[in-house]
Amino acid sequence: MMVDDNNKSPNWNSKGSSPILKIMTLPIAIIMIALGVMTILGGHITPGGGFQGGAMIAGAIIFCILIYGLDDTPFKLSHKFISTLESVGALAYVILGLLGLALTGSFLYNIGANFYGLAPSIIASVLHYPDVTNAGIVPYLNIAVGLKVLVGLSTVVIAFSQFKKLGDDE
Repeated sequence: MMVDDNNKSPNWNSKGSSPILKIMTLPIAIIMIALGVMTILGGHITPGGGFQGGAMIAGAIIFCILIYGLDDTPFKLSHKFISTLESVGALAYVILGLLGLALTGSFLYNIGANFYGLAPSIIASVLHYPDVTNAGIVPYLNIAVGLKVLVGLSTVVIAFSQFKKLGDDE
């Protein structure tokens, strides 16, 4: 079977993405980010949590990088912003863990829930909220993990896209 070169689809832009993809990518990415945030914040009472939500948000950023290219993506992530997000996520996780260690002797002890009554009541009352779905520090840990996963997955794709760019120059 012969392929006719005249029936090729037109090259819409230098990146090769069609206008339909460029129009639909941003709204879909915004929906993905909203679902990722919802998964992170509701991870202590529903299936999911920090890792899954962070991966969903990173997927939205990766989607935009693949369609628009790194230079034209609507989500401009500077090196300073990425390193700040990663530092906040890591510090929040470590601080919550050390808080449990300092107050109860157990790293990552759930001070807000205070199941065993090891934490001082004045400290436990700060992280405890009067709700049936009280999870103590677990929602805060989900946010910290979500930030770390978001940055980690996004950084890998940004680095790979730069390596390809360097390979094109040679």
